[in-house]
Amino acid sequence: MRICLVSETWSPDINGVAHTLGRLSEELRQQGHDLQLVRPRPAGGRHRATGMSAELQVPGFALPGYREVRLGLPAARRIRRLWEAERPDAVYVATEGPLGWSALAEAQRLRVPVVGGWHTNFDHYCRDYGVAWLRPLVLRRLRVFHNRCGATLVPTRAQAEALAARGFERVRVMARGIEGERFSPAHRDPALRAAWGSDAHRPVALYVGRLAVEKNLDLLRDTFAAMLEARPDMSLVVVGDGPGRAGLEKALPQARFTGFVPPEALARHYASADLFIFPSISETWGNVVLEAMASGLAVVAFRHAAGAELIDDDVNGVSRAVGDETGFREAAVALCQQPARYARLGRAARERALHCRWPAIADDFLAALHLAREMSDETSRPCRV
Repeated sequence: MRICLVSETWSPDINGVAHTLGRLSEELRQQGHDLQLVRPRPAGGRHRATGMSAELQVPGFALPGYREVRLGLPAARRIRRLWEAERPDAVYVATEGPLGWSALAEAQRLRVPVVGGWHTNFDHYCRDYGVAWLRPLVLRRLRVFHNRCGATLVPTRAQAEALAARGFERVRVMARGIEGERFSPAHRDPALRAAWGSDAHRPVALYVGRLAVEKNLDLLRDTFAAMLEARPDMSLVVVGDGPGRAGLEKALPQARFTGFVPPEALARHYASADLFIFPSISETWGNVVLEAMASGLAVVAFRHAAGAELIDDDVNGVSRAVGDETGFREAAVALCQQPARYARLGRAARERALHCRWPAIADDFLAALHLAREMSDETSRPCRV
């Protein structure tokens, strides 16, 4: 099958959407599918994606105050020329920005089946960035977009049910996978732990992710501070960058801030920690939770997205109800003082994570594309009387 992927973000961007699409495309190519890519031109370089039969890069722009996030400008004519020359069998639109809207319109004009992806809770971000009054409008626009698609893929059952209750149609679940060899306790590095000021007996608590307001950084700050008060000998490590970094560094001078680390080093950082603290509730999934679990860490998270889908409380991690920030903080403080318990939870987390394999995820993706093609054939078939 020839599949065109349309996304406002792709490697070398560092985020969950780019990671998911990159890994999914690798699996699709291994299964013999022909892939096209439409995306904004990467900032500061001529980076080309690997393994694509065709790639269209369009002009883009960075969001004001958030240079890491770029949107593509509408590119209807260029997309039309690409698809008229090499018509795809199906299109997957991963992001609902200006580029995604123009791709959706052209696909419908050319009668190419479209599946949409729900990778980001844009309506949730309205509250985090102080424009909660925009949330109903954003939700309506998203509903219009996705109801024009043959299907919308979301990462969890809870998300599918929530969107269906809000009038979204044809919502299907496509979870996320993990590379169990890449993210593994086998990559634990005593030298790295020593550089963090730790050893085999002093715990390391880790956070990985963008440092921005939607990640609930206030709770991360308070939780890390409370853990350090309970275990003054422990190490705190923060991997990632963003506009919230300076404030967090000031509040947590004892913590080590690495910035973004190269992909090949990230697995060592996970495996060299003991606990993973993830207070965010803005994700649709949260790849970092699955990566931490595969690396053998005891994860403390809210019952939201991957935290709800993967974690059984006190079986393979620790989870608390969304909104219970006191319970979240207290759970993390208790766990960092119980080495036998966090080791047990980490072992069970690894076992649970290994059930999430990319070949099965790709099969779910392809099933949604085939369904969209069948629906398109039905609607384009002339009526018989």
